[in-house]
Amino acid sequence: LFNQEKNTTVLLSLSVLVSWGVLLLAARLYWMGNKPPNFSNSDNPAADSPHLLTRTLTFLYLPAANTWLLLCPVQLSFDWSMDALPLIKTFADWRNLHTVAFYAGFTLLAWFGLRSSSSPASKAKETNGKADLANGKALTNGHSYHPPDEQGSPKTNGKTTLNGNGFTKTYQCSPRTIHPSLPSLATLPSTENVVVFSLGLLSLPFLPATNLFFYVGFVVAERLLYIPSMGFCLLVAVGTRALYVRLRTRGSRVVLLGLCTGLVLLYGMKTVLRNRDWSNEEMLYKSGISVNPAKAWGNLGNVLKNQGKMAEAERAYRNALYYRGNMADMLYNLGLLLQENHRSSEALHYYKLAIGSRPTLACNRSHTCILTPHTHTHTHSHTHTSTHFHTLHMRCSEALSVYREAVQKMPKQFAPQSLYNMMGEAYMRLNRLEEAGHWYRESLRAKPDHIPAHLTYGKLLSIIGQKTEAEGYYRRAIQLDPSKGNCYMHYGQFLLEQSRLAEAAEMAERAADLDSSEFDVVFSAAHMLRQASVNKAAERHYERAANLRPDYPAALMNLGAILHLNGRLPEAETNYLRALQLKPDDVITHSNLKKLWNIMERQGLRTTQGP
Repeated sequence: LFNQEKNTTVLLSLSVLVSWGVLLLAARLYWMGNKPPNFSNSDNPAADSPHLLTRTLTFLYLPAANTWLLLCPVQLSFDWSMDALPLIKTFADWRNLHTVAFYAGFTLLAWFGLRSSSSPASKAKETNGKADLANGKALTNGHSYHPPDEQGSPKTNGKTTLNGNGFTKTYQCSPRTIHPSLPSLATLPSTENVVVFSLGLLSLPFLPATNLFFYVGFVVAERLLYIPSMGFCLLVAVGTRALYVRLRTRGSRVVLLGLCTGLVLLYGMKTVLRNRDWSNEEMLYKSGISVNPAKAWGNLGNVLKNQGKMAEAERAYRNALYYRGNMADMLYNLGLLLQENHRSSEALHYYKLAIGSRPTLACNRSHTCILTPHTHTHTHSHTHTSTHFHTLHMRCSEALSVYREAVQKMPKQFAPQSLYNMMGEAYMRLNRLEEAGHWYRESLRAKPDHIPAHLTYGKLLSIIGQKTEAEGYYRRAIQLDPSKGNCYMHYGQFLLEQSRLAEAAEMAERAADLDSSEFDVVFSAAHMLRQASVNKAAERHYERAANLRPDYPAALMNLGAILHLNGRLPEAETNYLRALQLKPDDVITHSNLKKLWNIMERQGLRTTQGP
């Protein structure tokens, strides 16, 4: 095949393509410092395996897996890293049969396809044993064309041709005209050229992904199949044409065309369904759960968190960690979500796990060094209505040093707004308000719709006396996410400080209604309503808070206090006693209970003997 003169052009084209590929690859390596890129072991687990057998068997299997995606794209995913394709560690793995079948099939396709398509016998067979003449030359390019009168009787015209037995016959051929709309037969590519081109499209663009020259940062990448899919389609077309020519009956040809039509329709339907998966991030990540659950659940958690679906986001993060528990980014994201929901003890636990998984993650250190559980026992100061970091004990000097380190080491792809906001909080606690304002503004510049920065900057503006500007930031935070009760809570606290009690009570009730399952929000709303002297509503929310956390003595004591104020003395006594069972040494509860007993005795009510 390759010694034939007519293939020189094909070989020359392939040589040019290969040369350019080698040149571009060399330039890429040069710009990378003459060394391959570094990837994490989760990007390409086989490359990180210390066993030669595992690497060899897995890398040999990858082309077979990619070919199956072309042939039967039933299961697709946006990401095939991590454990999406388990490693092949032994010869006993049944997937080795796929590998053998792939290489055997590819070799046979190349050998028989190129060999048979270039042989004269195959061309004669492909043209039903006839050769058309054009300008006295036989058309043997593998693409026969039969004019409408080809079945007519030949007429002699004084020209002789050799028949298959070596004898000469004289025919008088009537002139044939080819419709001008049909392409010139001499310009059609030969079958072997189409096969060579198709195999080249299939294999050459895929070579870098085989890990043959260097390790790549993925296991399977569907985007790499875009160009090979063109070669695949060409091979299908060539094979279909060859079958069509060899089929003699009209019925068999109709069946073949019907099967081809069905194949096109099936692929088209799959394309439509896959386009739906790509219509938005949430659907895309959900579609990848069956292939790469750890990565898909983690990305889905990020999307749900941005949508304000905190409970669903937490569940998604935990599902991701169930499949792969050492993902530092996922541990960090879960810790951040828990911190934003005032669950500081749990957040601290996950920040420490994130650092253990990736010690160089400076941003996690910046969180861990400032987080300890808030254990303030004085109930009346437990408002939870300042920024979410106000419920945490902060070692500000240590935090600032780690923040600065985190800013210096922060990768480009890291979203800095949370870090900048925390730096502002640290400066604010040190009463360095000017620096705090600078970092709050930097946070808003990095992400103008960052709600925590709106709330913390509004708090700062309120402290320095810019009440109107502060109220504007609180209102913008609510506009950014009207479904988030925490924003109403911050705004309500601001209104309470301005003695706008009716408005503060309204904001508190909205917050509690929106986040009715969040203890901190409900408890804080009840406290604000009590301060605004809306005691009936305060009682309702204190009772809800006590139901959410029945083992929390502060909730029971406050419920007892509001019942006490509302004149429901027996119920108040019950809740005071329940609080003392959980915390027997609480001075405030003892004092309130004694006052309650005095009132009950004056009213002639029966009391339980105090502790």
